[in-house]
Amino acid sequence: MYVHPKISECIVVLPVCNTVVVGEIANFAAYAYAPAILVTPLGALSIIFSAVLAHFILKEKLHIFGVLGCILCMVGSTSIVLHAPQERIIGSVKQVWHLATEPGFIVYTGIVLAMVAVLIFRYVPRYGKTHMVVYVGICSLMGSLTVMSVKALGIALKLTFEGSNQFIYFQTWIFTVVVAGCCLLQINYLNKALDTFNTAVISPVYYVMFTTFTILASMIMFKDWDSQNGSQIVTQLCGFVTILSGTFLLHKTKDMGNTTPAESPVFQSPSHPTERRSPG
Repeated sequence: MYVHPKISECIVVLPVCNTVVVGEIANFAAYAYAPAILVTPLGALSIIFSAVLAHFILKEKLHIFGVLGCILCMVGSTSIVLHAPQERIIGSVKQVWHLATEPGFIVYTGIVLAMVAVLIFRYVPRYGKTHMVVYVGICSLMGSLTVMSVKALGIALKLTFEGSNQFIYFQTWIFTVVVAGCCLLQINYLNKALDTFNTAVISPVYYVMFTTFTILASMIMFKDWDSQNGSQIVTQLCGFVTILSGTFLLHKTKDMGNTTPAESPVFQSPSHPTERRSPG
């Protein structure tokens, strides 16, 4: 599951923490009813709402590039929604377990775990403090497995509430343990990344890498694109790239217009120096 970088601030800001918890619960529920390839990219909409609310509540200036970034995110999100694949009908958590234990996804899981182990034990001690991609890579790779497990757990809860108890199966508890373990690992290394690097740089890079690996994992495990033709897949990819463009534009230009001008003018004619007045 996508752990928003702002979650670290919730430790000291309880009202924000409450809203983040509500948002994550809604995000959790969305995975139970819609494909991950649809839900994950739409996380960019939170960036739009943040920018708009900051403009009206915090009086931060939303300049023309910010507006353009919001428009790009909205256009990309609309494109993805209109061409999203249909959710697979699943009647038991055992079906999800069968998908998770197919050779293709087992190979993907093995590659992800191997890459994470190499990053943690080899590259974190050497390059963790200087290369942002090390921490973000760990979070993004584990995040793709988290989303698949969250979707499985969400489906189990949905079916349980509908009257078919899924917690009698051991597979549900395995998915629960995987969700807990992956989330703790993500939060740990995300906090390290935020303590070391600028949040304005971490947020877009993390969003891009996390979303890319999640779409890949969903495509392998749930075969979301099997029922779609080439034009639909290309349209979704174009929508995803459009969202990425809007996200980067928002983050790279978000401080434009908010800097306080210096007391002295930027350009001053040398023939007219500033006069100093004596006190009194």
